[in-house]
Amino acid sequence: MGLFGKIFGTYSEKEVKRVMPIVQKINSLEPEMEKLTDKELTNKTSYFKEELAKGKTLDDILPEAFAVVREASKRVLGMRHFDVQLIGGIILHQGRIAEMKTGEGKTLVATLPVYLNALTGKGVHVITVNEYLAKRDSEWMGKVYRFLGLSVGLIYGRMDYNEKQNAYRADITYGTNNEFGFDYLRDNMVIHKEDMVQRELNYAIVDEIDSILIDEARTPLIISGRANKSSDLYKLADRFVKKLKAKIIIEEDVKDVDQAEDNEKYDYIVDLKAKSATLTQKGIEKAEKEFNLENLNDVNNTDIVHNINQALRANGIMKRDIDYIVKDGEVLIVDEFTGRIMYGRRYNDGLHQAIEAKENVKIADESKTLATITFQNYFRMYEKLSGMTGTAMTEEAEFKEIYNLDVVAIPTNKPLIRIDQTDIIYKNEAAKFNAVIQDIKASHEKGQPVLVGTVSIENSEKLSRLLNKEGIPHEVLNAKNHEKEAEIIAQAGKYGAVTIATNMAGRGTDIMLGGNSEYLAKQEMRKQKYEESMIEQATAFNETDDKEILEARSTFKNLVNKFDEQIKDEKEKVISAGGLKIIGTERHESRRIDNQLRGRSGRQGDPGETRFYLALDDNLLKIFGGDIITKIFEKGNVPEDLPIEVKLIAKTIESAQSKVEGRNFSIRKHILNYDDVMNIQRDIIYSQRRKVLDGDNIRDNIVEMIESACEMIIDTYREEIQENKVNRDALLNEIKVSLNLADVESLKDSKLNADKILKE
Repeated sequence: MGLFGKIFGTYSEKEVKRVMPIVQKINSLEPEMEKLTDKELTNKTSYFKEELAKGKTLDDILPEAFAVVREASKRVLGMRHFDVQLIGGIILHQGRIAEMKTGEGKTLVATLPVYLNALTGKGVHVITVNEYLAKRDSEWMGKVYRFLGLSVGLIYGRMDYNEKQNAYRADITYGTNNEFGFDYLRDNMVIHKEDMVQRELNYAIVDEIDSILIDEARTPLIISGRANKSSDLYKLADRFVKKLKAKIIIEEDVKDVDQAEDNEKYDYIVDLKAKSATLTQKGIEKAEKEFNLENLNDVNNTDIVHNINQALRANGIMKRDIDYIVKDGEVLIVDEFTGRIMYGRRYNDGLHQAIEAKENVKIADESKTLATITFQNYFRMYEKLSGMTGTAMTEEAEFKEIYNLDVVAIPTNKPLIRIDQTDIIYKNEAAKFNAVIQDIKASHEKGQPVLVGTVSIENSEKLSRLLNKEGIPHEVLNAKNHEKEAEIIAQAGKYGAVTIATNMAGRGTDIMLGGNSEYLAKQEMRKQKYEESMIEQATAFNETDDKEILEARSTFKNLVNKFDEQIKDEKEKVISAGGLKIIGTERHESRRIDNQLRGRSGRQGDPGETRFYLALDDNLLKIFGGDIITKIFEKGNVPEDLPIEVKLIAKTIESAQSKVEGRNFSIRKHILNYDDVMNIQRDIIYSQRRKVLDGDNIRDNIVEMIESACEMIIDTYREEIQENKVNRDALLNEIKVSLNLADVESLKDSKLNADKILKE
């Protein structure tokens, strides 16, 4: 924080201070709400709707509505909103982003603005990063909404059409960002109005908003149809590229590159910073020889050039177990920000097929785009948009510029006492990993739980092998075993636990010191021979009269209470050992991802410690770190196993991350600028399409289009018509095909006068 901020307070502090009178008003209503019967509390929903119908605004009824939700939550869930959660709820209602640290109860915060805005009857969408969270939250928080008389819907993939339509008609609808976006596109492809599922886009709360609106915004949503069969060119191009010699450029400053020398020695150049791969002159000559061409860059060779370029990217830039994995003979994209597999998503423009050729798996058929939209343009259609996350401040400028959303940091309920240590840098990866293992070993011996963050699957598995050599028991969480993620993360806070994980965005499960009683209860139920389906029902939140399910829920509750008691002692031991220790093995390109990892420690006032271990050959330092750090090592003649801990270096790394974030912002902005042009066309076509579905008379529009099409055809031939040199059959055939006319006989005998043809 700068001197100005220290004296006058930050923007967030001012905004929090501004809403405090509303919080005080909500608190003053609590005794009154506690006196109401359940029925009287439920009847408040009808009362609020009547008040809105009389002309009151949502802001007018906010204090009382929030007080009602807090009381309902106490009775139904046994959870009371803290004051900081009330502040978060007000910020969300105002159409802003609430930055709340991990463990501060964002899921409960959302109930306040969701209930208030659902009173309008226009619908509220709660958008999550995965279907597990959407289902969990719709059932869990849905209990509060249903208690207060509102309906709750859930959308998910492979869902029955009628069920989905009903889910959208509910007062509150939960689902993933992908499903909401794809439903919008599908709605604009239907033939009958009755087949549409979405209502108008009124108000949305986006959970993990930075993950959805920033990280995923580089990839637009695309509905594809089958185009051509996959070409053999992918395999031929891959075979060719695999024979070439590459030069890898990793330095930030490439002024000293000798292009003539590169053209003689190398076949193609890979620039890791720009993420590009291009043939040298030598490579071009080899391509011409390989494919028997006179000139590779001839316009007739476009397809070959395109396939070679994608093969260069697939082999030179895209890395297995970093950018993608191969599972069951299929190439699956790994989300670089969350570490999860992106099922159903494919790289476009033939890159996915090029990777399939590289990995020697079945090459899927090419596809053509039927409908597409970026997340930016989809979410900007909402009348009001808001979101919550633990990490948004580093992308504050982008949220403001692209979405017109400001970010307000909400204070924590209890003071943050976590210790964030300065980064340590080693000369190479081997020395760094050795230091990491020694740190893990020391923490493990004293019982301190350790969560180790890696940026790739490859590194998580490398660390796992090193820990196995040391005989240290541990769990690994990456895209290859993500099915167990909730269970692995839930137990990462146990005494002496060691967990390795690739990225930590949107995991949806808190790490509790001493362990998580709910997951211990599930394990015990498995030992008692309960089937997985029944355990799932025992931990669900939906209403039921099934005696077997109710009995399972009772068993689960009793086990949770039993393990809660056991965990109390273990939690004290973990606190004495220093709380959860976070070890980062590399800095991510985005500061937010580092902050997400850090944020797993020190929740709700718990003790904790974080430290990042770096090496000069880490990708970020190689590509963007500059020469400063290397010079420090060289001048000091630093041995490999001796680390450097200097605050100047931390600033250099932060500067490197800022550069990458700036570049990624530019990429997203470029995609948006391109889609903005399409968006104008999309809005026109979709609005006209909607008029047709609504049964509106658009005869004048159609006549105008026909006239415009006729003018374009005639203008093409006008000069030839005037000189009486036109190919009559060609002209009439074009009119017939373009306007889908069954007969143009009436024009055949006409004197070919341009204006007369237009008139006829």
